[in-house]
Amino acid sequence: MTETAVLSLDRVTKSFGGLVAVKDMTFEVQAGEVVGLMGPNGAGKTTLLNLIAGVYRPDSGRVLFQEKDITRCAPHKICHLGIARTYQIPQPFTHLLVRDNLRVAATYGCRKGDASDLDEILDLVDLSKQKGTMAGDLATVSLKRLELARALASNPTLILLDEIAAGSTEAELPRILDITRQVRKMGKTIILVEHVMKVMVEAVDRIIVIDKGEKIAEGTPGEVMKDEKVMAAYFG
Repeated sequence: MTETAVLSLDRVTKSFGGLVAVKDMTFEVQAGEVVGLMGPNGAGKTTLLNLIAGVYRPDSGRVLFQEKDITRCAPHKICHLGIARTYQIPQPFTHLLVRDNLRVAATYGCRKGDASDLDEILDLVDLSKQKGTMAGDLATVSLKRLELARALASNPTLILLDEIAAGSTEAELPRILDITRQVRKMGKTIILVEHVMKVMVEAVDRIIVIDKGEKIAEGTPGEVMKDEKVMAAYFG
């Protein structure tokens, strides 16, 4: 692992029965990077995030975070170390107020000390006016933003964003890009899974493309979009 690598995967493999969901996955993410994870539906992207976050354990290979082997760590321990994630389908505490959802994340995450900046996080994701609303009453787009806010409230070093733009309109995309850039300015390292190409191309430094659980390309957005293997994976 290089000196500045925050995350390192070394030949990580995960199967479910006879299906190999992730195969020999190896890559690094450097401090402060925004790395896109791209691939067709069923390529293994969310499984890969689950392996990093500790939801699944690899059959083989290692996951290192800040030089610590977290391959066998439980999800809550990985969160305490400084990795947070969002979900494709938001998973708020529906019976709690929006701000209280953040308080839970701040209490049980990596945060040290008080949670005095929770209102700043709500402002960042445009939820300040809804902080007293029950989370279960939010619209889908607001729930997506609450996912991000909860992740930020845990004070992570690395944040895994799983399709944060899904369900957004074209008019809403510039604001999502702006929020992503502001999260980066907070010093966060980001792995971004996204099918909305405008967000992927404009938000990331580097893209890793996977298909059928294997890495098939890696490079800048411009390089990846011209790759023949990527074109074949998406268009046959």
